[in-house]
Amino acid sequence: MIRSMTGFGRCEKATDQYKISVEMKAVNHRYLDLGIKMPKRFNYFESAIRSMLKDYIQRGKVDVFINYEDYTEKKLCLKYNKALAAEYVECFRKMSEEFAIKDDVTAGLLGRMPEVLTMEQAPEDEEAIWKLLSEAMEEAARQFVDSRTREGERLKEDLLGKLDYMTELVAYVERRSPGIVAEYRARLEEKVRELLGGTVIDEGRIATEVTIFADKVCVDEEIVRLKSHIQHTRDELTAGGPVGRKLDFIAQEMNREANTILSKANDIEVSDKAIALKTEIEKVREQIQNIE
Repeated sequence: MIRSMTGFGRCEKATDQYKISVEMKAVNHRYLDLGIKMPKRFNYFESAIRSMLKDYIQRGKVDVFINYEDYTEKKLCLKYNKALAAEYVECFRKMSEEFAIKDDVTAGLLGRMPEVLTMEQAPEDEEAIWKLLSEAMEEAARQFVDSRTREGERLKEDLLGKLDYMTELVAYVERRSPGIVAEYRARLEEKVRELLGGTVIDEGRIATEVTIFADKVCVDEEIVRLKSHIQHTRDELTAGGPVGRKLDFIAQEMNREANTILSKANDIEVSDKAIALKTEIEKVREQIQNIE
């Protein structure tokens, strides 16, 4: 299937403890450019997120927005610093010995000492968060790819229609080309007769001039290559996949052949068709820029 480079996907997942929403949108870009905006606490997951997205996306400037709500933020836990408490006890003991005073340290007193007991936020369950985040990422990515696929199919149908029209233009140039040479020969013979009056025409010289003219205006090779490029484009569209770059290159080659036909054209009808062909190729190139 053909995929557009523009797309959108969104998913929200929630539990009793967390809620995560993921939103993805993209525009055209020559390569894959991932921009991820997420809470700092998710920086640990960035590499895994990028790896996951590369399984779904090959090209495009993709912006990913991750929002996170933690319903456990008010849940705190008490931390006991055993090593620090032991130092306090040792200090109190030394003070008792040095100053000959009673060592009456109690657990309550020790707990009031700085940094012995501290209130901290309960540690996050990274495994549970990643499970929720990865599920949201997967669903958003699937929606994103689906939207790209739908748009890609519309692009494909439009491009195939343009290729059909281009085929008609090339066929007209192919039919018209032999007539250009024949008409040139007729005009040349008429002019020679006017100049020479009743003198016998040198058919060999006429043939030489016609051959030189025919060589200058011959577009047989260009027509063959254009037909091949058009068919190649049609085949790639039918086969599907990330073919945007390849099709862009083929379109450049088609434009080159159309330019050559236009430069060789010594006929107003062929010139008109060559201009129409260039115009249609440019339209095709513009559409191809939207293909992944």
